Order: sequence, then C-alpha cells, then structure tokens
Amino acid sequence: GDHRDLHSFPTRRSSDLWDQIEGNWKQFKGHAREQWGDLTDDDLDRAAGNRDKLEGAIQERYGKTKEDARREVDEWAARHK
Repeated sequence: GDHRDLHSFPTRRSSDLWDQIEGNWKQFKGHAREQWGDLTDDDLDRAAGNRDKLEGAIQERYGKTKEDARREVDEWAARHK
C-alpha cells in the first residue's frame, strides 16, 4: 500500500480537526489531562482547544522544546480525531 500520506497532514484537515477539538473542548480536556497530567485545570481552560496555547502550556510544565511539544500535540490530536 501507499504509506506516504502518513507523514503529510494536509493543513486543511488538521485545522478541521482543531475546529472540532475547540468545539468539543470539554470532552478533549479530559483526554489532554490523561496525556499531560501536570497540566492544571487553569492551563487547560486557558488553552481551550487552541493548539498554540496548549503547546505553550506543555513546554512550560514539562520544560520541553517547541518541537517536542508540537510533536506530542500532533500525535495526541491524531489519536483522538
């Protein structure tokens, strides 16, 4: 089979996904807490499904690089779509 599309996420699709995450943040917030137990309620409320803010909170709490935080958020979002 063709496995090329595993690596190229078209931006439109991923932004559709983030619209969905923002729209259902109450539900996704629970998933995010399972993934990143160090994030506080405050962190998660402030992120409110906004990818940049979520990445920022993860960087802060876990001392991660932007790249690492982005990769974790990408993988997390892909699992929950």
